[in-house]
Amino acid sequence: MKPVLADAGFLVAAYNKREPYHSLCLRVYEALDNPLVTCEPVIAETLHLLRFTPGAADNILASVEEGVLAIPFRLTESAAQVRKIMKKYSDVPADFADACLVAMADELDTGDILTLDSDFKQYRWRRTRTFNMLIPLD
Repeated sequence: MKPVLADAGFLVAAYNKREPYHSLCLRVYEALDNPLVTCEPVIAETLHLLRFTPGAADNILASVEEGVLAIPFRLTESAAQVRKIMKKYSDVPADFADACLVAMADELDTGDILTLDSDFKQYRWRRTRTFNMLIPLD
């Protein structure tokens, strides 16, 4: 079963009841059977954005500890690819976390993503494949 990539915007909305997309993100997540994967840059960005949300950091780290959120990505093995992705999308611009997710899509052979970031409409994995954005933004 192919994993689903999780971006910071999704995680922020999922772990903060005050976020406008909270209910939608939870509904989409609950309908999934596939495992969720992300990377440390996404976790760091999420923790930063939720730093004033009581209990959010603990809940996110518990999700990682319990395997609800897997982190198979290793930057030491993918740094060259991440650099290429950031250069390719410098006009967007692709931030570090987004570039890592694009690299993960290539490595894990999946374009399914939980994100609220419309930049993923422009990014391509495996050079030409579009991402399957599981949360409707329109």
